[in-house]
Amino acid sequence: MKMKPLGRTGIEVSELCLGTMTFGTQTPEAEAHAQMEMARDHGINFFDAAEMYPVNPISAETVGLTEEIVGNWFEKTGRRDEVVMATKHSGAGFKHARDGAPISAKTIPEAIEGSLRRLKTDVIDLYQFHWPNRGSYMFRQNWAFDPSQQDRAATLAHMEEALEALQAQVEKGNIRAFGLSNESAWGTAEWLRIAGEKGGPRVASIQNEYSLLCRLYDTDLAELSVNEDVGLLAFSPLAAGLLTGKYQHGRVPEGSRMSIVENLGGRKSARVFDAVDAYLAIAQTHGIDPIHMAMAFTLQRPFMCSSIFGATRIEQLEHLLKCTEVTLSDEVMKDINDAHRAHPMPY
Repeated sequence: MKMKPLGRTGIEVSELCLGTMTFGTQTPEAEAHAQMEMARDHGINFFDAAEMYPVNPISAETVGLTEEIVGNWFEKTGRRDEVVMATKHSGAGFKHARDGAPISAKTIPEAIEGSLRRLKTDVIDLYQFHWPNRGSYMFRQNWAFDPSQQDRAATLAHMEEALEALQAQVEKGNIRAFGLSNESAWGTAEWLRIAGEKGGPRVASIQNEYSLLCRLYDTDLAELSVNEDVGLLAFSPLAAGLLTGKYQHGRVPEGSRMSIVENLGGRKSARVFDAVDAYLAIAQTHGIDPIHMAMAFTLQRPFMCSSIFGATRIEQLEHLLKCTEVTLSDEVMKDINDAHRAHPMPY
C-alpha cells in the first residue's frame, strides 16, 4: 500500500482510506469490524468517519453510531495506534446535532469531546469541518451556486475564531491536524492565509467529491492542492456505486444505496447512464475491471492524497482492494479524457 503525506503535518496515510458512513445502517457492527480488520491487514492505516454518520438513511436515532462502532473496534482489538483516524464536525443546518447551529468556537470543543468519547480515543488525528457555514457548491448545488449574498467580513471573522479554537484543541492534545470538506478554492486559500498570518493549524487536506463522473476538482482546487500541499481526500470515487455498472438498464439491487436513496443524492440523471456506459466500454476494451479502473483513476491524479471508499459488505471490500495492483496506461487515460469531454458533468 503506497503511503502519502497528509499535507505538511508529518503524518503518513495510505493512498486508500476506509470510509465508514454505512456502519450502523447498511453495514451491521460485526461486518464493520471485519472490514476494519481486513483494511488494516491490507495496509490501510486511514479511516474516515463523521459525527453525523451513519447515512442511508440519516436519522436522529443513529447519529454518532458509526463513531461508536469504530470506537468499539479500537477498544476490542487494541489497534487504535495503527490507525490515522479522521472525523468531522457537522455544519450549519444539520438539525440532529446542536439543533443545526453553525460551526463556532463554542461548538468545536463540545463536538470534539463527543467524537472522542464515541471513538473511545484520546486524540483525533484529522479533524474536519464537514461543510462551510457560508454554504457550498457541492452536492449538485453548483448548478445554481451564487456567492453574491455572502458576508465576507463575517466569514473571515469565523475562520479566525475557529482556528483559535482549533489551536486550543491541538494544545490540549485532542486533535493533531485540521482538514476541510466540501470547500472551494477561495475558502481553502483564506483558511491557509489566516493560519499563516494569525496562527492556528494549517489546512492539511480537502475532502471533496471526485470520480470519473465528478471532476470539479480538476481546475482551481487542483492547482491549490499541488502548490500548497493540501491534498484531496476523494469521496464517492465510485460515484455512489454508479461506476460499478450495477444500476445500468434500470437495475436496482436489493439493499443497494439506490434502493434506499432513489436519486443517489442527485446523481441519478438523464445523462448519467450514458456516461457510465462510456466508462464501462473503456474498461472492457482494455480488459480492466471497471471498479479497479475508477479507483485507479483517482489514485493517479497529481493532487490526490487518499481516495475514500466504502463497502457495504466485506466481499466488496476484498474485490476493491485489488485496485492498487492496477496502473492505467496513457492510452486508457486518453480514452477516459475523451469520454469526459463527451459526457461532461452528467449530474
